[in-house]
Amino acid sequence: MQMTPQMGYDRAITVFSPDGRLFQVEYAREAVKRGTTAAGVKAKDGVVLLVDKRITSRLIEAESIEKIFQIDDHIGAATSGLVADARALVDRARVEAQINKVSYDEQVGVEVLAKKICDHKQSYTQYGGARPYGTALLIAGVDDSRPRLFETDPSGALLEYKATAIGAGRNSFMEIFESDYKDDMDMEDAIMLGMKALYRSTEGKLNAATLEVGLVTLEQRQFIKLSEEEVEKYVDRIQEELKDEFAEGEEEEEESSENPEEGPDE
Repeated sequence: MQMTPQMGYDRAITVFSPDGRLFQVEYAREAVKRGTTAAGVKAKDGVVLLVDKRITSRLIEAESIEKIFQIDDHIGAATSGLVADARALVDRARVEAQINKVSYDEQVGVEVLAKKICDHKQSYTQYGGARPYGTALLIAGVDDSRPRLFETDPSGALLEYKATAIGAGRNSFMEIFESDYKDDMDMEDAIMLGMKALYRSTEGKLNAATLEVGLVTLEQRQFIKLSEEEVEKYVDRIQEELKDEFAEGEEEEEESSENPEEGPDE
């Protein structure tokens, strides 16, 4: 039996392949790509996180699935990938935020906290006996004078974005963000941009009960999660604005099904 080129190099996290890859880290990234889509959008006066929880059964209580977490008064995080791994990282982030408060009598900086979490994730790619975290986090918050939005990777890499997404729908979200994002957006515009991306990625099948929205503004400096009733208002608005997009496609499908092309006579 012929061995594949990667065989043997994905058995341990500490072993590089000949072309410089860590396969276990790449497998962890694949777990994130298969996860639910989470998005973050930065506005001039705050930052918003949105997650489609992708309920797979009508028997599941939607509120029992949590994908957006509050870490400190001014910081929240959205997750994609293995939820249990995400909870462990969120718990660690909360402890780091409280340690900073007790030690320095001030709130932890968003970038400082993001780097601490990434340093922890990186350590699980360098030592044997443990696997990488199979989750990515979007960490959103406000510093003294500006909103911040960071994306963390299973490898421990850290990037700051104006708008980004993680999970299964990342590509479609990024296309919309690239074309429609504006630097002078306010919070309402940022929420509606995220809703627009969610609407198109789900082909118009938005349900407020399965959406989570969290935000923090420079004025309030308090991370909050919107109630289902508040989310419903934004869902209704985006469905009203974009209702024609998928209605036309559905009409074309109905016409083609009613008038199938006639084949040659047998």
